[in-house]
Amino acid sequence: MSDDQALGARPWRSGKAQREPDLGRLARVMDALRAPDGCPWDREQSLETLRHYLLEETHEVLEVMTGDQPELHLEELGDLLLQIAFQSQLRSESGAFELADVVDAITDKLLRRHPHVFGDESAADAAAVTRRWDELKQAEGKREGPAAVSEALPALMRAEKVGQKAKKVGFDWPDVNGPIAKVREELAEIEAELAAAAIDPARVHAELGDLLFSVVNLARHLEVRPELALHDATQRFIARFEGVMRRVDPAERTLASMDAAWEAEKRGEP
Repeated sequence: MSDDQALGARPWRSGKAQREPDLGRLARVMDALRAPDGCPWDREQSLETLRHYLLEETHEVLEVMTGDQPELHLEELGDLLLQIAFQSQLRSESGAFELADVVDAITDKLLRRHPHVFGDESAADAAAVTRRWDELKQAEGKREGPAAVSEALPALMRAEKVGQKAKKVGFDWPDVNGPIAKVREELAEIEAELAAAAIDPARVHAELGDLLFSVVNLARHLEVRPELALHDATQRFIARFEGVMRRVDPAERTLASMDAAWEAEKRGEP
């Protein structure tokens, strides 16, 4: 079945066909920017220098994607798409692939990995879809297990995915009591290290890492995204801290006065 046949059999969710994106125009703009008479800044960039910008643009999308300003979301998605187009242009110059190949590859993957939509299979629920997705990945020869998780991910997110990979082969606690006990165990080991006559920084580093990893596993069992939970907790801290600064006169700031103001902020007192 061709792409057109597979997609043509599915009605658009909006009830009308979406406007086709002009990715060719974007590719031509990138090619012009990288040309000998193009933009000096763009010509100086490499895959290595673009790493920073990719991270920056990704986080800017994360900041606006759940807000109520779709125009900002649109703009930031465009900036992120630019990074994909830029990297594709660099690979095109070395003869590896171009932007059209990237679009074709992800389209082919979506068609291939959704046989319950574009094929003859069926899926009862999201869990069944996930199981079939993993089966198809394995059939394609993709790496599996914790070692397959990218080292480039943020540490909390990577720890969560490592735990998920281990769970898929049966290496996990049966319920939330396991990770709760592990958190307590790791905290006790840190306290023991700090109580030693001579504190070993390397041991403290290792034990603190074990505690953080255990907390991530606890979050996973509670179906909480640790990356987002920590982000939200940090935002709450910032908001309350700003409230503390407004409540306490700079000349009277002591730990006791700021603690009292902090508790008042938590209680929502005026």
